[in-house]
Amino acid sequence: MALQDLTPQLRTRLSRMERAVGWFVALAMALLAFGFVYYVYHTAENKGWFLTKAPYYTYANRATGLKLGDPVMLMGLAVGQITRMEPMPPDEFHHNIYVEFQIKDPYYGYLWTEGSRAKFAPADLLGKRVLEVTKGSGGYPTYVFYPLREVSLAEARSLADSSHWLLAQEVWDQTGTNLVAKAKAPFTNLTAIAATGCTNLLIMNTSEQHKLMTGIWNDREGRYDACTRQSKYELLPDESAAVTERLEELIAQVEQALPHVLALTNQLLTVLSNTANLTSNLNAVALDARPAVSNLTTLTAQLDRPGALGEWLLPTNINRQIEGALGTANATLASADTNLTVLAENLGRSLDNLANLTSNLNSQVQVNTNILGEISRAIVNADSFIQGLKRHWLLRSAFRTKDINTPPAAPLTPIRSPKAKDER
Repeated sequence: MALQDLTPQLRTRLSRMERAVGWFVALAMALLAFGFVYYVYHTAENKGWFLTKAPYYTYANRATGLKLGDPVMLMGLAVGQITRMEPMPPDEFHHNIYVEFQIKDPYYGYLWTEGSRAKFAPADLLGKRVLEVTKGSGGYPTYVFYPLREVSLAEARSLADSSHWLLAQEVWDQTGTNLVAKAKAPFTNLTAIAATGCTNLLIMNTSEQHKLMTGIWNDREGRYDACTRQSKYELLPDESAAVTERLEELIAQVEQALPHVLALTNQLLTVLSNTANLTSNLNAVALDARPAVSNLTTLTAQLDRPGALGEWLLPTNINRQIEGALGTANATLASADTNLTVLAENLGRSLDNLANLTSNLNSQVQVNTNILGEISRAIVNADSFIQGLKRHWLLRSAFRTKDINTPPAAPLTPIRSPKAKDER
């Protein structure tokens, strides 16, 4: 049925339905386009497409375990990726593989001219390697974002606000051995710079910072050069062998040492066999020594009998001399006992005299009560005199004492009741 055959009411409803369907399709297309744009933007933001990237390059002995797109690590974080790897020309004998990579913002700020290196480290046991850059320890930043300007010394003196301007180069003396001014330092000593024979200075304005790199450090010239699309900073490489190569070297060393190990085991076997023979021989010797040991036991049992070995060693005349010596010693001890008695009596008399002397002194002190006060005052005055000598500037050094580290006092154990001791 044609559209002209429908009633006006049906044609009105149909046009409204078509308009609603059109609006629904348009809204769906807009939502689809918005979702696609948001996905692309979110992906680009996660991958750092909108971030500033600083290009670097280094050299490697081989490309084993590396591939394009691998992350570049800094202090355990993925801060960039490898963008290019190519072998060097055949006539280049110092380097083998050219490796180019990028570092994202703001991580290129950690790379300085001193201490920053490119290290190829093993990542797993299957030969995979990772490129890792190290944090700088000094020097200058590899890239700067301030506009560079070359001026004469007269123009440098006439700058309106010199506090915003820093040197973008190193200034050495005429001999080239002494550094007069460092880069990224204010040029306040223009007189010393002029004495070096320098006529123009490369400076940078720190009051204006660009989003892209404006200068790259030139290690040979000691200055910042204008940064272009082809500018790349070189990081010195530190390359270690892969784990598989280390395992191959270890296996080779084991193979070389294996014959010596086998020879050592043969020597140990020979030593053990000799030890077994020695123990068997010792057993035979012990069996042969049994009669001699029994005879020695019998001989020692007969030493205390008359006519035995004891009388051979100590004859009867020696026994008489020993008895005489013991008698003389006994008489000497008896006379010494008498002398000790007399000495004890004399000591008793001396003690009695000392007691009388102390009693007389006690009576004198009781009679004259001022004696103890005078003695105490004399002692106090003597102490004051000695303390004054210690504080005098001329005699102070004579009374210095060395500090002695006294051990800490042992902690006192608390006293516990018998009941508490039993509970413990």
